[in-house]
Amino acid sequence: FDPILATLKGIAAAEQLRLYRRDPDGWRGCRSTGEVAVSWRPSAEFAGNLYKGEGVLPASPQSVWECIKPVAGGLRTKWDQNVKDFEVIEAISDTVSICRTTTPSACMRIISPREFVDVVVMKQYEDGTMLSAATNVEHPLCPPQPNFVRGFNYPCGCFCIPVPGEPNRTELLTFFQTDLGGYLPQTVVDSFFPSSISGFYSNLTKAVKALKA
Repeated sequence: FDPILATLKGIAAAEQLRLYRRDPDGWRGCRSTGEVAVSWRPSAEFAGNLYKGEGVLPASPQSVWECIKPVAGGLRTKWDQNVKDFEVIEAISDTVSICRTTTPSACMRIISPREFVDVVVMKQYEDGTMLSAATNVEHPLCPPQPNFVRGFNYPCGCFCIPVPGEPNRTELLTFFQTDLGGYLPQTVVDSFFPSSISGFYSNLTKAVKALKA
C-alpha cells in the first residue's frame, strides 16, 4: 500500500468533483422534494450513473459539516440510514484518510449489506466552502469481508457552500457515483439512488435542526 499514491488518487477525486460542480451539461432531473433536487447523467468512470443532489439546509456550514464530516466517531452513523458503520483504517494526514464504510440491506433486502473502502480527502476553500471527497482504493487491512458485497465508489462527495448574507443557511451539493457490485437488476439500482439521496437530505435536515436545538 502506497500512501502517496492513495493521496494523489484522493486529490484527483476532489478535483473531479470541482469539475462536476462547474459542468452544467447533460444533467436530467429525476426526483425533487422540498429539500433536494436530484439529477443524473451517465458516469464516465463506470457503467452506471453519476447523481447530483442540490439543496439548501437551515443551518450554518459549520453545523452541516459537523454532521457529515468523515471522521472516526462522527455523527454520520447516527443520522444516515445508509451508513451502518464508518471506520478510519489509516490516517495519512490531517486531511487524507483511508476509510471503510458498511451499509445495511436496502430495498426490502433486495440489496444486501455492502462495504466500501475509500481514500477520503477533506478540503476548505477560500470562500469558506468545505469539501469531503472520496474514491475507491485497496488497503491490506481491508480484505473483502464474507458477510458483505464489496462495492466501489468513484469520485463522490459533498460541498458545504456558504449562502452569502445568510449565515444560518448552507447550500449542500452532493455527488454520488457508486458501483454497488453484486448482481443487481438495473431497475433496482436506478430506483435506489434517487430515493436514497432524498432520504440523505431529509435525515440530514433533521440532524442539523437537532444539533441547533
